[in-house]
Amino acid sequence: MAENKSEKEKLLDSTAFESHGVIATEDFVDPDELYKELIARVRKYHPNTDISMIEKGYLIARNAHEGQCRKSGEPYIIHPLCVAIILADLELDKETIVAGLLHDVVEDTICTKEEIAQEFSEEVAELVDGVTKLGQLNYDADKVEIQAENLRKMFLAMAKDIRVILIKLADRLHNMRTLKYMIPEKQKEKARETMEIYAPLAQRLGISRVKIELDDLSLKYLEPDAYYDLVEKIALRKSQRTEYINSLVEDVRKHIDAAEIQAEVYGRAKHFFSIYKKMVNQHKTIDQIYDLFAVRIIVDSIKDCYAALGVIHEMYTPIPGRFKDYIAMPKPNMYQSLHTTVIGPNGAPFEIQIRTYEMHRTSEYGIAAHWKYKESGEGSTVVGEEEKLSWLREILEWQQEISDNKEFSSLLKSDLNLFSDTVFCFTPTGDVKNLPNGSTPIDFAYSIHSAVGNRMIGAKVNGKLVPIDYVIQNGDRIEIVTSQNTNGPSRDWLNIVKSSQAKNKINQWFRTQSKDENIAKGKELLINSAKQKGVDIGSINKPKYQELIKNKYGFHSWEDTLAAVGQGAIKEGAVINRMFTAWQKDHPVKMTDEEVLAEHTGSGEKIRPKSKNGITVSGLYDVSVRFSKCCNPVPGDEIVGFVTRGRGVSIHRTDCINMINLPDFEKERLIEAEWATGAEEEGRKGGVYLTEINIYGNNRTGLLVDITRIFTEREIDIDSIHSKTSKQGVATITIKFGTQSKEQLRALVEKIKQVESIIDVERPRG
Repeated sequence: MAENKSEKEKLLDSTAFESHGVIATEDFVDPDELYKELIARVRKYHPNTDISMIEKGYLIARNAHEGQCRKSGEPYIIHPLCVAIILADLELDKETIVAGLLHDVVEDTICTKEEIAQEFSEEVAELVDGVTKLGQLNYDADKVEIQAENLRKMFLAMAKDIRVILIKLADRLHNMRTLKYMIPEKQKEKARETMEIYAPLAQRLGISRVKIELDDLSLKYLEPDAYYDLVEKIALRKSQRTEYINSLVEDVRKHIDAAEIQAEVYGRAKHFFSIYKKMVNQHKTIDQIYDLFAVRIIVDSIKDCYAALGVIHEMYTPIPGRFKDYIAMPKPNMYQSLHTTVIGPNGAPFEIQIRTYEMHRTSEYGIAAHWKYKESGEGSTVVGEEEKLSWLREILEWQQEISDNKEFSSLLKSDLNLFSDTVFCFTPTGDVKNLPNGSTPIDFAYSIHSAVGNRMIGAKVNGKLVPIDYVIQNGDRIEIVTSQNTNGPSRDWLNIVKSSQAKNKINQWFRTQSKDENIAKGKELLINSAKQKGVDIGSINKPKYQELIKNKYGFHSWEDTLAAVGQGAIKEGAVINRMFTAWQKDHPVKMTDEEVLAEHTGSGEKIRPKSKNGITVSGLYDVSVRFSKCCNPVPGDEIVGFVTRGRGVSIHRTDCINMINLPDFEKERLIEAEWATGAEEEGRKGGVYLTEINIYGNNRTGLLVDITRIFTEREIDIDSIHSKTSKQGVATITIKFGTQSKEQLRALVEKIKQVESIIDVERPRG
């Protein structure tokens, strides 16, 4: 019993990050001392584990980051150590702790994923690689396409291994703790991203201790005046409030003990963001909000939870409508507890939460509470229970069903934001359904099955017919009336439903219904496009060439491709061009340069294309193809060809100034060109394309050294460097080098932008 008690006490002591999780890095100047703190945290929840893997991870990370510093000036290794400590506070497995220590080495040092796999395991390497890829995402609230694509990648990473997101949350939490060293614009950008994406994500995963701190830190930088005003006003009443809470706790403990219920009772102050949100939503001042705290009761069993609730309702007068039973009806993120609001001795309301120790653990750690050490002869393995998060499966289904990034982003954000307010209702057989607050019978129908929603013609609530826009209340028993003769959902339903699941299924129904029409339209568009281009549609419309199009755009069938063309998602001209190009490769015809130029200017017979230097030029065969030096295109750039006089075809970027400003009489020499299939893959295998960037920055000692170090770490050869400094002290550095793809170039540019005093980096356009 004593051992069990110490476990409970340990859990209660770790209730909030403020008690032991916040690491003031100024107090840990020596990384070795901080590492000892990490091991101490690991020993708390797994005293017998072999820490040799963690020690090796620390030594590799420390050596890899040697000489690197953060914006604060402290050694960079402090950051991964603090991330690992946050993961240890969540009691995660050794592999996750090691990945936390190494999460920046692939991105910021010369260490590779393969080396990590060799030193540790493929599991650790995959975790580090997953976090590295997420770290390359760029948040831009104004660019829906970019943001939605980032969210897609994030949830795919979660599906692969949810520990990737746990590491990312720990990384974001420590970055938010040290955000004061960033410039104000970056502070607001990171805080807004955290508020909109990471805090709701932490709540969805049930990790309240991370969610609370992310919320408070975001508020601190987004609304600093409101935050510090709130801190000051709460601090002024702290002693008075503490005295009142202590008296309540003592009173509750006395009655619980009298009922012979084994329990821990303590007071918990609500966090700043929760108070601020209540003040804004209810238009109240701090003096008008009484429930700034809650009393929490932790017991051994579910039976004791309800017994303690009886004691509380006997002691105090409960407020009607403020009792919530999340034990019988858990939240989607596995949260369980009894909540009741009662009138205190002085007439002020306060909340009481009652739960078991296991429920409390799940509340604090969420999905992380379900990652356990499993001892085996081969070491520790991690057993996850992410299948409990049904919402994650729904999102992965959306990934496949929704091609429109704007729609996906809208659905996902509403799903995250609506999560905090849920309503519980029942099926006719007594099964519990939880839906977003404000949901209607339509939401309920689609939560049962898409077929039920599509055939719905009415609904009964508690035995009585209700309109379809009826707002479901807690405890409602709902029966859906269906018919085989219905025409399906109405588009007006999209304005009524609240759940993302229902909106997605309604939209999916309309996409399916109009598919046949879009297929027919797609066929017609392809035939007309082929006629305009003088292409025999019968020759190219073969399974071999259809397969190329399906693979390029990711469709499962040719009918799906035709439907996409019909609804305008894919341009018919692009499809015909690609199929015709592939057909021409199989049917080559040798032609002279004179015939080539004659063909391009409108005379002569049709001719066949060929890939030269990774380029496919429409209508040209066996002609010299070279990359222009004015804009230096690389695989991934949109390109165009220009038929020169006597020197073949030069390839330019479509945004090249020289091409944009061509005289009208020269524009007839422009010709369609595109990267041949596999050009980027060839680049990744070692092919190099010469390119150039201009770097602008405030001149300082060591600027050039810092920039060239990035090239060295990434093993990119520099062809030439030219540097000059203006009278205003702005340095312009032009670097010419070889790159393998636009993606590698983009990652390089983003890394250079992070160098101190850099103003901007751009590629010359001619």
